[in-house]
Amino acid sequence: MTFSLRPTYADTRTAELVDRLRDYLDGELADHEREHGITPATRLTRADLEPVWRRSRELGFYGIHLPEEYGGQNLSYSQLAALKEEIGASGRVLAHSVLGDMGGPLRAGDILRHATAHQLETYLLPLIRGERACCFSLTETDAGSDVRSMRTVAVRDGDGYRLTGHKVFSSAGPFADFAIVVARMAGTGEQEGEKPEFSAFLVDLDSPGCRVEDGATPMSGEHIESDIVLEDCHVPAANLLGEEGNGMRIALGRVTTNRLLHCPTVLGAARRALQLTLDRTRTRQVSGKPLLMLQAIQHKVADMATDFYAARSMTYAALAALDEGREVPAEAFMCKLFVAESAFRILDEAVQIHGKEGLTQGNEIEYLFRKVRMFRVLTGTSEIQRNGIAKLLAFQH
Repeated sequence: MTFSLRPTYADTRTAELVDRLRDYLDGELADHEREHGITPATRLTRADLEPVWRRSRELGFYGIHLPEEYGGQNLSYSQLAALKEEIGASGRVLAHSVLGDMGGPLRAGDILRHATAHQLETYLLPLIRGERACCFSLTETDAGSDVRSMRTVAVRDGDGYRLTGHKVFSSAGPFADFAIVVARMAGTGEQEGEKPEFSAFLVDLDSPGCRVEDGATPMSGEHIESDIVLEDCHVPAANLLGEEGNGMRIALGRVTTNRLLHCPTVLGAARRALQLTLDRTRTRQVSGKPLLMLQAIQHKVADMATDFYAARSMTYAALAALDEGREVPAEAFMCKLFVAESAFRILDEAVQIHGKEGLTQGNEIEYLFRKVRMFRVLTGTSEIQRNGIAKLLAFQH
C-alpha cells in the first residue's frame, strides 16, 4: 500500500465504487447540504435524512455491504472500508446516512441472521429500504465499558416482556422508529457469583411506556443522540431477538469486525485534516513566503503524513486478513488503539498549524478535532484496547 491523500485501488470493482461515491459526496450531496444550510451543528430531522436514504438506495450505496438477497452487493470488508474512508474524508455532514450508518443497515449490525421472518418483514427489510430507522440502545450512565453492569431489566409477562430502564447515547435515536434494546433478565445476576443473563429486543419507540428524550450533546456538537427511557414498557414475545439470555452475544456479535470497521471512517477524517492542513500551509503567507517553507511546519506535516500512512496500512492489512478468513483479535485491538491515537495527534497538529482559525467554531479543522477526539473513548477506550492487547499477548506461546 502506497501513501496517497486520494487513494486509488487495483481492484476494479473497488475503484469504480469509490469513484461513484466521491462523485455523489462532492456533487449531489454537497449541493443538498448547501441548499438546506446544513452544518455539523444543525439539529437534523427525518426530513433532512430521508432524501439521502432514498437517493443513496437508488444509487446502490445504502446497505451496499449486505448480501445480494437483501439488495446489497456482498462487499468484502476491505471494500466496505474503502467506502467508509471516503465517507470520513468527504467533509459532508450527511455522509453518515449514505451507507446507512445513521439509523440504517450499518447500524443494525449483524442482527439479520438472528431475526425471525416476522422481524425481517416488520422491522429489518423496511430498514434496509430506507423506510424505517433504528437506534442501538446498550449504554447506560453507569454501564459504558462495563456493559454487564446495566440496570435495564426485562420481566417476563404473559405473552411478552416488560422493560424498565434508562439508556443513554443511543445514536440515531432522534430519527429512529425502533430501538434494539439489551436488558438484563429479571432474577439473574442478583446473587453473589451468579452471572446475569441478557436478552435483546426490538422496541417500537412509540410504545406505551417508552419515551425518547434529548440525549447529552457530545463534544462534536452533533444532535444525533437520544436517551431511551423505558417504564414498564410491554414488548411482545415476537420481538425477542434470538433466544433469551443470548442478548449480549447478539449485541457484541462480530466485535472484532466492528472494531476494525470503525477505523476507516476516522482515517478518512484524519486524511481530510491532513489535506486541509497542506492547503493551508501552501497558501498562508508568513514573512512573504508560504508557511510550508518553514522547516518546523515541514516536520509537523511529515509526522502527520507518516502517522496516517502507518495507521491506514495496518488497518487495511488486518482487513485483508479478515477477508481471507483469518482471526485477527489482537490486530483489531491494535488498529483501534493506533488509529484513535494517531488521528488525535494529526488533528492536534492541524489545529496548531491553523492557529487562530483552528480554534474558531465553524472552522472545519476545529470541528474535526472535536469529532476525532471522541474516538479515543467511543467504541472502547484506548485503555480498553490496551487491556485487550496485553491479555492476548499473555496467552501467546
